[in-house]
Amino acid sequence: MEDGFLLTGVFLFVLFLLLGSGVWVALALLGVAFVGMELFTDRPAGDAMITTIWTSSSSWTLTALPLFIWMGEILFRTRLSEDMFRGLAPWVAKLPGGLLHTNVIGCTIFAAVSGSSAATLTTVGKMSIPELRKRGYPEFMTIGTLAGSATLGLMIPPSLTLIVYGVTINESISKLFMAGVLPGLVLSSLFMGYVVAWHYLRPDQRPPPEPHMSLGAMIAESRFLIPVIMLVTFVIGSMYLGFATATEAAAFGVIGALVLATGQGSLNRETFLASLMGATRTSCMVAFILMGASFLSLSMGFTGLPRALAEFISSLHLSPIALIAALTVFYIIVGCFLDGISSVVLTMAVVEPMIRQAGIDVIWFGIFIVVVVEMAQITPPIGFNLFVMQGMTKHDMGYIAKAALPMFMLMVVMVAILVAFPELATWLPENMRTRPGG
Repeated sequence: MEDGFLLTGVFLFVLFLLLGSGVWVALALLGVAFVGMELFTDRPAGDAMITTIWTSSSSWTLTALPLFIWMGEILFRTRLSEDMFRGLAPWVAKLPGGLLHTNVIGCTIFAAVSGSSAATLTTVGKMSIPELRKRGYPEFMTIGTLAGSATLGLMIPPSLTLIVYGVTINESISKLFMAGVLPGLVLSSLFMGYVVAWHYLRPDQRPPPEPHMSLGAMIAESRFLIPVIMLVTFVIGSMYLGFATATEAAAFGVIGALVLATGQGSLNRETFLASLMGATRTSCMVAFILMGASFLSLSMGFTGLPRALAEFISSLHLSPIALIAALTVFYIIVGCFLDGISSVVLTMAVVEPMIRQAGIDVIWFGIFIVVVVEMAQITPPIGFNLFVMQGMTKHDMGYIAKAALPMFMLMVVMVAILVAFPELATWLPENMRTRPGG
């Protein structure tokens, strides 16, 4: 075991040295793997790197990634945000908490067509922040609910984090997507419960009530929600019913997004090229990180580090719940310094043997890891949602983090719910129809 600690120390030293020097995450992963291969194995590091990178980057499963990213980019550049607010506002205005619910519900809907936390935050934020400010809602609640709810983009399918997790551990993307539906809705309900609690506990902060709107007018305004809800239903439903794999559903989603943008009149040459280039940049970034992670996994496998650490964890005789508690703390700490996708790919080579050894379901664990990665999106100093929110509102980082703290605590509650009711994440995948290649 002493060799395992030595290897761990070397890997961590090189990793933090590279990350601290400002090197890209993908290059840092490649550098750590290269050092590990050179120092602790006899295999030529260059040949191993070339073979591994090609094998990982040519995976058919990965084709779903750029397609889902492109779908979100197309809708991000349309009038979807304005239409969502118009369609949602009449229905939530009478709920306790009023239009603050548009942050939560809007993020839930857009998460189902985006897969990106940042895109969800930006799209819904540019819709809701000006409107909520104009109506006198407290800034603290506006920022907190938006920063927290935007993390739903990581859980509700299509989730980029779940795609990366599935590729990393060679698990069905479609099953992981289905696993995220119910927990995503439960977490969304917890966020809405927080808004309701604020309404009753702080009546002095309530804004003036919205003007009365007839039922006919409310239904008429709902027409703006129909296109995106149809797109969400089709993409997720096609996977659940077994009509399409994740990759095929992503292709249908892109076509649907193009049709929706054309119908809105907001698709032109400029927005089309902007969406294409935005998807290309994001896809290349994620693919580059996955290349580095695949080589790091190979390097760790040759050094025997994952096996040694798994045996060490096994020797501690931790119960699955104790292991999950330890990993929760671990990922919250890691997430303070790395983005979600980097956190997943950097750690799975070591963590996967641990959870399999403990008998933890890998589908369930994928949802767990998304929840704790969501927490990292709103924790300083590197919480990505905090930076996006700061750019949109110009508030101090400490103020934004404090506003998002209640949402962070609700995510901790969500972890406890997942542990107590694992069927939330496993029931849909176990009962869905599947096709090969999903």
